[in-house]
Amino acid sequence: MRIAIAVFVPLLATAPAVAGQHTATFSVPDMICPLCPATVTTAIKHLDGIVSVSTDVNAKTATVVFDDSKTSPAAIADASTNAGYAAALVNEQ
Repeated sequence: MRIAIAVFVPLLATAPAVAGQHTATFSVPDMICPLCPATVTTAIKHLDGIVSVSTDVNAKTATVVFDDSKTSPAAIADASTNAGYAAALVNEQ
């Protein structure tokens, strides 16, 4: 039993909190004013599978936590782009 616990517990530490949940950071260079992040956030939140959206106007980024069984980084970038703010994937975890 100790062997099973020794193998299983480290696996828990590396597993995502929710299966299929990912975090992606996008560059959104056209966010230049304090109202721009609200538009980007609203556009992205309308997609199914979005858990959270955090924008930073100073860094010109949007960080999105999403369920990859319901949406994708490409769909997220398209939603922002369709709202008038081109987005490019920088990092996905």
